[in-house]
Amino acid sequence: MPELSRFRNVIIRMQYSDDERHHKPHVHVVQGDYEASVGIDGEVLSGCLPAKTLRMVSGWMAFHEDELYAAWNKAVRNQPFDSIPPLQ
Repeated sequence: MPELSRFRNVIIRMQYSDDERHHKPHVHVVQGDYEASVGIDGEVLSGCLPAKTLRMVSGWMAFHEDELYAAWNKAVRNQPFDSIPPLQ
């Protein structure tokens, strides 16, 4: 699964052709032993994350919303997408 971004021990990935299970644009977030699928709107679709991590990821996603939707639209068509930088 291609990596979209990485910051503060958090890895954010987006999978190609991944619209069957959750039926909405989302990313896969990994931090240590925690994993979750999180909608671009911030909704946790499956798994769990510490509350602080979810707030941080939700803020990052809100800031990069347009880029995330562009990446999602490419990913569901199996097209390569660009990585997104972390917040400074």
